[in-house]
Amino acid sequence: MKKSIQRIFQITLILMVLSLNTVAAQDQMGGLALYTVRNDMGTNAKATLQAVADTGYKNIEAAGYKDGTYYGMSPKDFRTYVKQIGLKPISTHQSDVTLDNMSKMFVDAKAAGFKYFVVPIPPMGWFNYDGATATMSMTCTVEELAKTLNAMGEKARKAGLKLLYHNHDFEFKKDANGVVPIDYLLENCNPKYVNFQMDLFWVTKAGADPLAYFKKYPKRFKMWHVKDMDDQGRFAPVGRGTIDFTKILAQKKLSGMKYFMVEQDQTFDDMKPLDAIKISRQAIEKIGFK
Repeated sequence: MKKSIQRIFQITLILMVLSLNTVAAQDQMGGLALYTVRNDMGTNAKATLQAVADTGYKNIEAAGYKDGTYYGMSPKDFRTYVKQIGLKPISTHQSDVTLDNMSKMFVDAKAAGFKYFVVPIPPMGWFNYDGATATMSMTCTVEELAKTLNAMGEKARKAGLKLLYHNHDFEFKKDANGVVPIDYLLENCNPKYVNFQMDLFWVTKAGADPLAYFKKYPKRFKMWHVKDMDDQGRFAPVGRGTIDFTKILAQKKLSGMKYFMVEQDQTFDDMKPLDAIKISRQAIEKIGFK
């Protein structure tokens, strides 16, 4: 009799734990680009990842690969830890990728559990930032960039990864030859090897229309960066800016979007990044992101 009661108690306890885990899983949604909380990640990566999970995000995008590690953890340890706290590693931004180091990076990204390898700026040291004017540009030709992305994408595919290129605003502006870089890339990068992560803030900043790009180049934008713009043109928590995400989300299928990542490059008015991601988390749910 005593053993039967103990057994019933054990089963009840197990069911309670499973129930709590199910509720927690149901409460998690969407993704977060860890670049948003990069300073916190640099101070205490594990505690920050736990805070991200506690806020209710399910997926994460890394931006902290260095010397073969992700935020100081080996790829395997990183994968084990994020899984332990209920997060899924979906994508990684690795701006230092080159034709020489890509094989090692791809192996590490795969070992860490990522599905997508994102080239966040022109690789090979071709990215230029002018601090005086706060403008970005690239020092290569669009032909060189497309050729390099195709080579990287083919290698990534063989490693079991999908390669994406992430835009800022300069790719939507005509170069000296009258060519719009993003258009050239979309038309000359092989979709079998290279697709795109659309940053909705930077597209808007460039004066371009995301919906027009979805229509002209359907299914090419496998991921989105979801971040808002305030009336001063600055980064803002989702829902506290001027971008019509509801209208854009309605064309999710046309765009080809499989995942989205909330991101906010900077916060203002004494708002902390960990507070900003809470505001954005509440907003994406209201807007209808899943």
